[in-house]
Amino acid sequence: MAFVSGELHGQSRHRGHRHPAGGVEALLFLATRFAPDFPATVLITIHLPSEARSSLDQILSRAGRLPATFAACGETLRTGHIFIAPAGRHLLVDGNRIVLGSGPRENNARPAIDPMLRSAAVCCGPRTVGVVLTGTLGDGASGLRAITQCGGISVVQDPDDAVFSEMPLMALNRSMPHHVVHLAEIPGLLDRLVHQHTGEAISCPESMNVEVQVAKGERAGMKDMDSIGRGSVRAALTATV
Repeated sequence: MAFVSGELHGQSRHRGHRHPAGGVEALLFLATRFAPDFPATVLITIHLPSEARSSLDQILSRAGRLPATFAACGETLRTGHIFIAPAGRHLLVDGNRIVLGSGPRENNARPAIDPMLRSAAVCCGPRTVGVVLTGTLGDGASGLRAITQCGGISVVQDPDDAVFSEMPLMALNRSMPHHVVHLAEIPGLLDRLVHQHTGEAISCPESMNVEVQVAKGERAGMKDMDSIGRGSVRAALTATV
């Protein structure tokens, strides 16, 4: 599976709907280069205004050869399809199905990239490829680190190549990704990665499972929240070394 995410900054107009600039262009570039038989599911979380209707699904579908739709809760994952996080809900993976989470905002956003990548890491482990593209602030860095911890592969757009470098720079510094590449190199890299044999399954930290449940909107007990707190401290210390 390939999980592609991008948080974007600024506004541009497309067919009467407003979309963040920079990142949509990056997603369009990738969409035009996915093969029609791409053997993976593509999940996208992008920070869009909740009050405006988005036509991003139509834009990506017209641009490339993979159909793109806004995800619906309970949908079955399928290869050769792009699922986009709808406004106001976290896009999460549970087994072979999509869950739309109503949990708290992360990085001041819902949908947020970290919950999506984290759920993919817990669900799919070494079968996951996480990608962080151009964007502002730090959403995606923690989720990408989770993918690495659970045996998946992490990819970051080179900050020097990004329209907005803050998000890829944070991911680069905090998650120590396997690949740091220009946008033009990502389609070829993804094609190679999804055709490789996956590694051995790795047990994810229990705190990560709790974080996924919280993102779904489920309540966590004090013991569970304490495990998240301890895990967060360790992550912060590791990131600042």
